[in-house]
Amino acid sequence: MRRDVFLHNLLYDIEKIIPADWEADWEDSPLPYKIYRNLPVVPLSLEVPLSLKLDTQKHPSKPNIRDLGHFLWFSFGLARLSDEGYSWNAFGQRSEELYRRFVPSGGGLYPNELYVYVNIDEVPAGVYHYDVAHHHLALLRKGTFDSYLTRVIGNTCTISECFAVAFVSTMFWKNFFKYHNLSYRLQGLDSGVLIGQLLEAAKRFGFTTGVSYQFLDRAVNHLLGLSEWEESVYAMVFLSIKPNANWFADRRGKISTVLDKQLYRKLPVVQHPYNIRSRRIRHYPMLIKLNEGSRLESTDHFQKLRGVKKPAYYEGHSTALPDVKPMQWDFMEACRKRFSPGEHFVLREVSQQQLATLLYEATNAFFYRNDLDRMDSRKVQQKVEPRVALYCCLHHVEGIPSGAYYYDFPSHTLRLIRLGDHRLVLKEAMTIDNINMLEVPICIHVVGDRDYLRHKLGYRGYRIQQMEAGILVQNLLLVAASIGLAGHPLLGYDTRICDKIYNIASAKKSCLIQVPIGPYRPPNALKGYLYV
Repeated sequence: MRRDVFLHNLLYDIEKIIPADWEADWEDSPLPYKIYRNLPVVPLSLEVPLSLKLDTQKHPSKPNIRDLGHFLWFSFGLARLSDEGYSWNAFGQRSEELYRRFVPSGGGLYPNELYVYVNIDEVPAGVYHYDVAHHHLALLRKGTFDSYLTRVIGNTCTISECFAVAFVSTMFWKNFFKYHNLSYRLQGLDSGVLIGQLLEAAKRFGFTTGVSYQFLDRAVNHLLGLSEWEESVYAMVFLSIKPNANWFADRRGKISTVLDKQLYRKLPVVQHPYNIRSRRIRHYPMLIKLNEGSRLESTDHFQKLRGVKKPAYYEGHSTALPDVKPMQWDFMEACRKRFSPGEHFVLREVSQQQLATLLYEATNAFFYRNDLDRMDSRKVQQKVEPRVALYCCLHHVEGIPSGAYYYDFPSHTLRLIRLGDHRLVLKEAMTIDNINMLEVPICIHVVGDRDYLRHKLGYRGYRIQQMEAGILVQNLLLVAASIGLAGHPLLGYDTRICDKIYNIASAKKSCLIQVPIGPYRPPNALKGYLYV
């Protein structure tokens, strides 16, 4: 199957790319984390902060291994053990004891792994794997790789200014075993959710961050010792304490071209044994084909994008939302409260102030340094229209007629698309009956370009788009938790029906993910938090 046909079916006709007789082998399911064997390790402190608020006046000091360990735990560590009783979910999977993190993941499978290049005084410089199960760093390759990584990203970031670089990778099998080819869409979204958590956690520690989506894949995977048939890095997150880092300037024509083979051939191969429990790993040829089609082999292929223009097709009635004061919410508390309510939504009125805070804060947090935007990276508050946007169906929101709306962030207004209560249509569009949409006052859709900017970014544009959608989703979930609501990201809906609600097909836009948000009734479950 051609890659473009596969990606179209992934969005609109999922039944065409998943065998009708596909069944997950739960007896041979993989671990939700990768465990390396017999490597030197750096233990990380378990005495994590119990409160974490944003302090814009704080000037970060030189980070130490304790700070880095806390940052990694808040981003991706095991945080909660939940015993939901002996029930069967919509997938026929028995729900018992589940180890959860502060980020959501499709089916709780966590296909991502987190690696980090560390260059601080207390530990040997080198590349480490963050071992989630044991909360320590496992040393994969010792040495200083500032020059290597600077060339990998085309000299768009000065790695010597960073005390660490985080690598977000995807292990293909970890959710292919359950979702088959749908896992390709989930892996991009899960990666974006993790990136969103990394960015928000970094703000609380006073770290300056930047995200690179464009790098020489083989060179990065080779540095980490990853097999491209099993796992691949999707994004790099740079961490520094320099507040005005001049990263991601357009330097094409000012530096020489770098080819991936010029780099990875200079480093010896490292292969370390690891365990993910599965004994029979089935083939996933389309995931490999898409990964190969997304690969960048030369820095000449890196692109810069201009800001996306505001949609011109919603110039009708608009509703100004209340002003939003900067929130000083406790990040730890929001992380602790965040969960996916499923069938536990309860229809109660949501205030305009809650809705305004949700939409504004989630979108405002989306603006981050990255290697795609054509802008001055030192002006992190310089805002361009994001490549993904928020659309919503509202019902039972104070003072706002039921209807479908587009959220216009620059003017902080809702632009009316279609009046009416769309909950029944949204319920009928559900392909998995795990949420009662009639109990949901706010149903948000993250919308993006149907062709995922393929003319500029090629097939890599698809996974970048999914990651940016994931970042926005995580922002929504954290803000919702901080104002007493909850959200449940899901893909089990008919995309064509949702696109029709917003009349976006003619503009070549599409709904990438659906997030019902609203009040909820806490479920009966035994939960234990894995921190002291």
